[in-house]
Amino acid sequence: MLTVDEKYYEEKLDPELLQLISEGQRIEKVSALPVTRPRMVGDIGLRGFFQLIQRASKLIKQEKIDFVYIFIPSFYLALIGKVLFMRFGVRYGIDYIDPWVHYFPGSEKKFSRHWFSTLVAKILEPWAVSAVSLITGVSESYYNPVLKRNPHLISTAKTHAMPYGWDSSEQAVLTRLHKRGYLYGDDTKIRLVYAGAFLPKSKELLVAFFKVIANNPLLFSDVCIHFIGTGKNQIEGIESSIVQLAHQYGLSSQVIMEYPLRLSYFDVLAHVRDAAGVFILGSTEPHYTPSKLFNAIIMKTPVFALLHRDCSVNDVIRSADWGVVCEYDEQLSQEAFCSDIEKKVISWKLKTINNEWSFIQEKVESLSVEQLINPLASIMHTIIR
Repeated sequence: MLTVDEKYYEEKLDPELLQLISEGQRIEKVSALPVTRPRMVGDIGLRGFFQLIQRASKLIKQEKIDFVYIFIPSFYLALIGKVLFMRFGVRYGIDYIDPWVHYFPGSEKKFSRHWFSTLVAKILEPWAVSAVSLITGVSESYYNPVLKRNPHLISTAKTHAMPYGWDSSEQAVLTRLHKRGYLYGDDTKIRLVYAGAFLPKSKELLVAFFKVIANNPLLFSDVCIHFIGTGKNQIEGIESSIVQLAHQYGLSSQVIMEYPLRLSYFDVLAHVRDAAGVFILGSTEPHYTPSKLFNAIIMKTPVFALLHRDCSVNDVIRSADWGVVCEYDEQLSQEAFCSDIEKKVISWKLKTINNEWSFIQEKVESLSVEQLINPLASIMHTIIR
């Protein structure tokens, strides 16, 4: 594994994650340019770009390296694969954790930061993928646009869709750390937890959910939904978008609670374990694949999900009896969607209170990291042999 030394990161570190690294895993670390004041370049991929190329070149010269697998973002790291291919002929693959060419809100405003980022992405991506041998993503919709923009890849590169998956060993790590869901109170409310950033294209689904809560106060009188790590800091009384939206529908802090700062990964798992359920909020875009499902699988916590009807995990949740799914459909009226949410809340509460979830483990085994890695390894083998 080749990476930038963590002392050059701007983000708050989570040292507990080191317990997830396999024993004996070799890690090569490089330096990076410091963040200047005023801040001109923050992207760690850019600040460590040349150092990564130098170390990768050294490793390829000294050892037998058959394949280079690059995870983006940082998107600029994708360029390293092409550089190494030109220098040494080593094959490379790119995993699209997020789309590179992406239109952010504000991208249409010329000469704005988002407009410039989109323009740079359109220029650099074709060169970065021109000699790629493998393109992967959590679902096909993450990399299909890359193939459309670069149609030659359909015949020259292999593709593979692979979700993040779940690892049963994480439960043992959590037990060793003696974590607890410290943001919860001592009352007997049924607690749902949503942990992660709030995505703009999730708003329509959340509005429908808030309307259902507002119209059914008795149904939610014993329920509390916790939003954790949503990304908006509550500083000097400034409210985050979740709280503001909840207030618009007359929802109190007794029903909607928010801690917008990020928690460590194992703190999140502890809150998932100690909750009655995991609230999964999808997107109006079908390609969004919620990683929160895997937290629920690890902790055997049932989910209550609002997801696009074409989301790849809908059938998994239902077939494994791991919770309920309310399916969003562009053709469905909001009234019909809200009605479905209300019915699903009633059934979810009954099964949760009566502890009737089956948690059919074999239905989710295909999403374990042990199972997911095998087809990826086979594809890489066909590329390098």
